Amino acid sequence: MSKALVVIKSMGIGDLVILIANIHAISKSINEPVTVLAQKSTHASEILKNDPYVEEIIELDKKGFFNIIKKIQSKKFTTSYIYSDSLRLYLIARFSGIRENFHYTFFSKKGKNFFNTAKSFTEKVINNKINHQPKIYFNTDEKNKAIKKFNISSKINNIVCGISASGPTKKWDVQNYIKLFENINNKFPCRFFLAGGNEDKNLISKILNSSVGQGCVSFADMSIAEVVPIISACKICISNDTGFAHISAALGLKTLMLFMDSPPLAYGAYSKNISIIVPDDETIESCGHNTRGKDKISFDKVLNKSLELLN
Repeated sequence: MSKALVVIKSMGIGDLVILIANIHAISKSINEPVTVLAQKSTHASEILKNDPYVEEIIELDKKGFFNIIKKIQSKKFTTSYIYSDSLRLYLIARFSGIRENFHYTFFSKKGKNFFNTAKSFTEKVINNKINHQPKIYFNTDEKNKAIKKFNISSKINNIVCGISASGPTKKWDVQNYIKLFENINNKFPCRFFLAGGNEDKNLISKILNSSVGQGCVSFADMSIAEVVPIISACKICISNDTGFAHISAALGLKTLMLFMDSPPLAYGAYSKNISIIVPDDETIESCGHNTRGKDKISFDKVLNKSLELLN
């Protein structure tokens, strides 16, 4: 029996979600659930907790070479699949007694398309095409509890709003979001679930204190495990390029993502559920890191696409 370890170096929630389809493909190819070694910041233990293709999550420490070996050595893995070009992670797998280790070519990943690199790697390793649409599994009872707790009804458009992002250059101005919510509210009755963490409370408070504040719910004090069933009950997501948008798309929501300083080809084109808006004078191909286009995202384009998704 093959006992597989999937190693994910990336730190972000979005990166983890993009890789879910690859995790599922590996599990299906060996006909066994896999163990995932991932950093705490990916929230893998919460996002994958109901996943039938994942047996266990092990936390990947940022440091501590021998501590990681100690964590996995006793598990007696036969194979590892390392989504990284890191020599350190390869040596950890080898020193843990894993004989068959698949990995990216060392020192090769810089500047490559994150999604395509992972997809090509998986397809080469398992010798088969994969369905690259990620899916997050959730507990139906938890969804029903969320529907009851937050009075989520089909009579109201429940919208996830990813106002956060990993840096200031990736955040559409919060006043734009307030104006957007006002315009949508004039068309349809809505409730807005504000997706952000503790570090985003200042942005969230601006929305809660605005004209649309009474129709908003904040995620700031909730865990990812609490948020997933709520998102699964919502209709659409409107978001910056942030982890909450990737979670929404993987839960089946039609998701509008605003790319202003990151490459949509790597972080948006992977999912049929994601619609992409880039700054004026940019294309999906040209927009990337250092585009710095948050002030060139067309408000009218965002509004019109939001209304289209709601209809």
